[in-house]
Amino acid sequence: QVQLAESGGGLVQAGDSLRVSCVVSVRSLSGYAVAWFRQTPGKDREFVAAMSRTGGYAYYGDPVKGRFTISRDNGKSTVYLQMNSLKPEDTAVYYCTVGNRVITSSLRSHTAYDYWGQGTQVTVSA
Repeated sequence: QVQLAESGGGLVQAGDSLRVSCVVSVRSLSGYAVAWFRQTPGKDREFVAAMSRTGGYAYYGDPVKGRFTISRDNGKSTVYLQMNSLKPEDTAVYYCTVGNRVITSSLRSHTAYDYWGQGTQVTVSA
């Protein structure tokens, strides 16, 4: 069973930066699509960012485009999300997820992924 462990969340002020990380219990992330989603109470899980199995291109949700950057280190089996210019509306639990059968057209769909972490809380104060 593949396990994911997020870290790096916390409480920051609006305008600050934060990087969250996700270590995946596989030898290499090569061949896996990786993504971040976020969720607030009472709302559906929202797509944040993803990279395809080939890792050649990154995709972003409109609310975070230009502020967040997803990256991956296949050898370290780690996924990162760099978050800049944070806003109070970015407050959420951030989830890391991976899948080795995700096609490009499904990268933004949380149902396409097989394995999920427990989430890390990010809180942005005004």
